[in-house]
Amino acid sequence: MGICFTRTHEIPISSSPDQSPPHHYQPKPQMYPTAPPPPLPKPTFISTTFTKTPSSAQIGPILGIAMCDLSSIYVLQKELGRGQFGITYLCTERTTGLKYACKSISKRKLLNKKDIEDVRREVLILQHLTGQPNIVEFKGAYEDKQSVHLVMELCSGGELFDKITAKGSYSERAAATIFRQVVNVVHVCHFMGVMHRDLKPENFLLVNRGEDSPLKATDFGLSVFIEEGKVYRDIVGSAYYVAPEVLGRSYGKEIDVWSAGVILYILLSGVPPFWAETEKGIFDAILEGKIDLRSAPWPSISDAAKDLVKKMLTWDPKKRINAAQALAHPWMKGDGEASDKPIDSAVLIRMKQFRAMNKLKKLALKVMAQSMTDEEIKGLQQMFNNMDTDRSGTITLEELKVGLSRLGSKLTESEIKQLMDAADVDKNGSIDYIEFITATMHRHRLEKEENLYKTFQYFDKDGSGFITRDELKHAMSEYGMGDEATIDEVIRDVDTDNDGKINYEEFVAMMKKGIHDSDEKQR
Repeated sequence: MGICFTRTHEIPISSSPDQSPPHHYQPKPQMYPTAPPPPLPKPTFISTTFTKTPSSAQIGPILGIAMCDLSSIYVLQKELGRGQFGITYLCTERTTGLKYACKSISKRKLLNKKDIEDVRREVLILQHLTGQPNIVEFKGAYEDKQSVHLVMELCSGGELFDKITAKGSYSERAAATIFRQVVNVVHVCHFMGVMHRDLKPENFLLVNRGEDSPLKATDFGLSVFIEEGKVYRDIVGSAYYVAPEVLGRSYGKEIDVWSAGVILYILLSGVPPFWAETEKGIFDAILEGKIDLRSAPWPSISDAAKDLVKKMLTWDPKKRINAAQALAHPWMKGDGEASDKPIDSAVLIRMKQFRAMNKLKKLALKVMAQSMTDEEIKGLQQMFNNMDTDRSGTITLEELKVGLSRLGSKLTESEIKQLMDAADVDKNGSIDYIEFITATMHRHRLEKEENLYKTFQYFDKDGSGFITRDELKHAMSEYGMGDEATIDEVIRDVDTDNDGKINYEEFVAMMKKGIHDSDEKQR
């Protein structure tokens, strides 16, 4: 194990040749004539904390640098967030007392070469983008026997929508000020040769609780370096924010502009533009591409704002506005056409409801995720391989039926067809590995009654058969989620019999309705 000291230099990451950023990832400045270019990129290094590498030091297999005991540099404290692969903690640097966020990725969950390459790429991208406006500052990457640790700036001001709903009212001009920072992230990423691929409000945090706190983009686990002429085909992102060409498995950086456009639509109306009870329903609505700009509150929203929404949510990526053009739009300018008139209070109520439902579902899935073993995750991967009997890399409906019956599944033929329909987003009659895992991971958990009941019991601390307001508040507070207003919204939405508490049937109905959160897809 390497001995850790104060940082004195940086060394390049050791990685396979195909993991280095492409030589041509930096677009020419003249590509963006309508917005000033950000500073030139720094050399791509992984920060380390070694003044020397003893001959006995063990080189980490993931990052290719000497392994290090993280606890000798940082004190890990409370959990801030959790995904499928890793947990983000509050941490304090021992020498300075400064606080940071540390994303710890369990090496046991990096099951194949692709998982390892994804982590290396996330580190490269964080290092490449650090120092740019509205992007989280990267402190360094460390590896020990159990985990890879990414230490970065702590953003303690909460999520974007939470601040808006807490204020009680805001105007188009305030929305434009916020949204300018979102689009700036897209512009900087694209200028620096990076496609984000998972832009959504949860990935934008406020640096502090001050009135004028800047926004920072914080999660680059699905980001990639843009390669000239390459067509991207893997389905990534979060259902509400996915661009239609992602579902068609042929896309480029224009998908980030679409996702930002969805955020703008929610900022102005309180709900996403494409809404349904199921993930498949949301995808169908996205592919249809009809945007409602007529129902309330849209008649009271300025024409300039609606014009920008339409240009960012243009179905054809070739005709879609780019990030630099969006920044130059009249509605986005500081002294531009955005109105000072307060936006209808109904928008805030709708936004709170949208956020509250997602929060409880997210929290419940986090609780469920904690009880899912490494073997279960490996099991899903093995399941795909076992069903793909002709080793084509895809599963047909027939292979799915045979595979599920061999596993003793009690699903009916119509339910198997529904599962196939939900998974087969590109409608080619078969599902590939990514489609299978995306569809099955969620179903695998919710299909098991004991998983749902165990999760319900986590909230129902006194075993009364109900989740009370106090129990909900306690659980959400443990995860730093939800103020009083949010908790009220959750109960109002889930408590269908209006008795002020959530019974098991109401909980199950909420979990099986609508879209699951995409933490599953993130590092």
